[in-house]
Amino acid sequence: MGNQVEKLTHLNYKEVPTADPTGMDRDEGPRIGVSYIFSSDDDELEQQDSVAQDMGGEHPVPQLYDPQVQEVECSVYYRDECIYQKSFAGDDTTPDERDGGGGQLSTYTPENLLNRCKPGDLVEFVCQAQYPHWAVYVGDFQVVHLQRLEVVNSFLTDASQGRRGRIANYLYRYKPLSPAMVVRNALEQVGCKDRELSWRNSECFAAWCRYGKREFKIGGELRIGKQPYRLRIRLGDKRSHTLEFQSLEDLIMEKRRNDQIGRAAVIQELSSHLQAAEEEEDPGAQTAAE
Repeated sequence: MGNQVEKLTHLNYKEVPTADPTGMDRDEGPRIGVSYIFSSDDDELEQQDSVAQDMGGEHPVPQLYDPQVQEVECSVYYRDECIYQKSFAGDDTTPDERDGGGGQLSTYTPENLLNRCKPGDLVEFVCQAQYPHWAVYVGDFQVVHLQRLEVVNSFLTDASQGRRGRIANYLYRYKPLSPAMVVRNALEQVGCKDRELSWRNSECFAAWCRYGKREFKIGGELRIGKQPYRLRIRLGDKRSHTLEFQSLEDLIMEKRRNDQIGRAAVIQELSSHLQAAEEEEDPGAQTAAE
């Protein structure tokens, strides 16, 4: 029957294999090859169908969005190499409706975003309590994106569904293809749908178009042995927590889940998990104190 991947759905961080809570990695030997799937972007489809209604109809009014309040700062490592980073350190991001601030993580209204896009750019649309939606700008006010299990060509303003957006070229640290090749990759996939698709979500599709790496595709990597990917989530100025994954695809799914539930919920989840882990490690501490 070929290689089978066991997919488990975890409801909290306590069930997930992690690195040391302090952020320091320890070599604990090989681990069982399991694909840890927290969510499916099928959830994203259901939410996006109701976005226009929730935000005011077919042409909703853009809402104020503050990335520093809503989004989770994190880094992604493949072994010792940082391949993705989202950080507000030194970023001049403000929730300014006029232009979104000046940093790389600033967000803009769809109309203002159009003035900044160039063919081959990656675009990320964001909104509170929703999965981020990624697209490839191909010129002439249009983007190509994976939506509702189909790769489609849309006007950027339509694809945004009223959400604010940013140019996301600098989040992943892979070497990009030429703009012409990025646009070609995207346009060649227009019309692919359902079982023809090789990507689990809009982010994986857009990133594959720009970087051409098979790791963004479904089943693009063998899940064998110890997890080589690490998602380091920043909890505070001097605290972080690291999760381990066997594939980039699985890690992106969890990173997107964090974006959907929001920074406060992620910190609360992790704080509860770390507190429970500390109590399990030292069950006699409380008894001794009494």
